[in-house]
Amino acid sequence: MTSTAWRRVVAMTIKELWALLRDPRGRITLIAPPILQLALFGFAATLEVKNIDLGVYDRDRAGYSQELIERVARSPNVKEIVPLGSPNEVRDALNNGQVIGVVSLDDRFSRDVAAGRPATVQMVYDGRRSNAAQIVNGYVGQIIGGFGAELRSSSAAQSSDGGATEVINWFNPNLDYMWFTMPGLIVTLAALSVLSVTGQSIARERELGTFDQLMVSPMRTWEIMTGKIIPAVLLGTFNATVFLVLIPLVFQVPFRGSVLLFYVALFFYLVALVGVGLFISILSRTQQQAFLGMFLSVVPLILLSGFTSPVDNMPPWLQVVAQVDPLKHFLIIVEGLFLKGMGASDVFANLWPLVLIAGVTLTGSALFFRSRME
Repeated sequence: MTSTAWRRVVAMTIKELWALLRDPRGRITLIAPPILQLALFGFAATLEVKNIDLGVYDRDRAGYSQELIERVARSPNVKEIVPLGSPNEVRDALNNGQVIGVVSLDDRFSRDVAAGRPATVQMVYDGRRSNAAQIVNGYVGQIIGGFGAELRSSSAAQSSDGGATEVINWFNPNLDYMWFTMPGLIVTLAALSVLSVTGQSIARERELGTFDQLMVSPMRTWEIMTGKIIPAVLLGTFNATVFLVLIPLVFQVPFRGSVLLFYVALFFYLVALVGVGLFISILSRTQQQAFLGMFLSVVPLILLSGFTSPVDNMPPWLQVVAQVDPLKHFLIIVEGLFLKGMGASDVFANLWPLVLIAGVTLTGSALFFRSRME
């Protein structure tokens, strides 16, 4: 790059940064919404189910049934245990939404446990709240399973395959939902901020009437593109750095990997997103169209990333489509760096698709931009 070309790129970059930062409200919207979204997603938009009201229909009312109920009541996720005395009360409590589920114990429960026979615990849930019911079923199932394991291990007449059960969760020992959510928010919120900035850049030039000035300027296509790429990458890097600091400090999610590897992967991820955003901006005639186009693209990108549901659960043809999603590859890297300290070899194994996607999106948007200028 010659010194003249470098000066033109710097001038273009300064112009773009000035367009982003000259409006005080614009400066606030670039920084405040990502932090606000991080707080909202972290504290409000969680799949954890807490403060549960759980019904108990105990027909046994003996030692083992009372002990099991006490264990359920001591769970940090259970707010209140609602005693129920008949099937009609069970039905009414579920119909009225008073409880999300009912633990039902028959009158032989304690006798069966004492005799070493299989004892039955029936769980009845409110199917209208299917997702929460499944999560609560997991909570209660763990408590019942732990209770049964202790009985088997302490019983002198345990079966030959009995014994204590030990459950170890690698990388997220307490199965804390925050540990899964927070790294994913770096991926999604960085995508939103970068796509919103780059999606508006060329559309703003058209709307303000300065696009024609770019076409007759001595600047080459790659110089204009570079000048529009750098501000978006800087903004995305700034937001990601803020998240990298806040997530361990505020949400207590440890970062166990290499910071250098994080920023290397972040750079190629942001460049790949910039290519997508520029393509949207080139297609759009107004900033409103670019804004709508950004949201039209970011929703499938997030859904295909594996953040909301595992990619393995998708149909085979959709798993193939997900391979071209930059969010998918960067999500694997970020979760690996945060939770298990992913090494350089594993990072680069997931980094080369990002490099390839970045090259394709940037090349495609540059060629399309050149055709539009011509």
